[in-house]
Amino acid sequence: MQKPKWVVEKEQAKRKAASETVWLFGLHAVRDALVNPARTKLRLIVTKNAYDKLAEDIATSGLEPEIVDPRKFNAPLDPQSVHQGAALEVKALEWGNVAERAIGSGEGTPVVVLLDQVTDPHNVGAVLRSAEVFGATAVIATARHAAPETGALAKTASGALERQPYLRVRNLGDAMEELRAMGFTLLGLAGEAEVDIAEALIPLAGRPVALVMGAEGPGLREKTRALCDHLVKIPFVGDFGSLNVSNAAAVALYAVSQRG
Repeated sequence: MQKPKWVVEKEQAKRKAASETVWLFGLHAVRDALVNPARTKLRLIVTKNAYDKLAEDIATSGLEPEIVDPRKFNAPLDPQSVHQGAALEVKALEWGNVAERAIGSGEGTPVVVLLDQVTDPHNVGAVLRSAEVFGATAVIATARHAAPETGALAKTASGALERQPYLRVRNLGDAMEELRAMGFTLLGLAGEAEVDIAEALIPLAGRPVALVMGAEGPGLREKTRALCDHLVKIPFVGDFGSLNVSNAAAVALYAVSQRG
């Protein structure tokens, strides 16, 4: 019996994803990946100077490095990449599913960040860094129309990519409904909202919270907005009040961390 087309396409996509690799670059991103036991590491290219700085971590990884002349750095990176003489080919991390990650370790009140079609890897990397700092249990984005795991994202995340769960889901709305069923209150960040985030958090002390954030410009899509329990804003002073998504995430995560 012939498999349905959608089943074949799903299997093909899964095989393609399994075969794809990512090149991480920069001393910090490479160092953190080298010592991450969950990370599958394939190839390490370093200059002698970078090797001297990473020697202990390279030894820990068990990976045999390729030491190259700085003028002939042959890793397949964008020429504009600030690699600092270190590039590491890896497989993308597998973080599991929403149910496994959203609750976290059970210590503290869970908070997750959902990103609605945020495609800039620098913004996502910065969000991951803030999420780690403020103890978010997961950052969730869609498998499509969202920033994938890349070297640029990892470098901006400054090591957080190795430790902060970054889940890619097929449908953000389904993930939101799953979180709601798990007891999360969904707060959508929208500049035109009437309620300040600090005010909205007052009755949510001790309850799991999901912060839902859209891309710069378009913001939250209508469907995403409709699935939120409340729309909230970050208050600003004066006529100009606009933060990019990574800065807004940092402020919102801080607000959640300060609630009673």
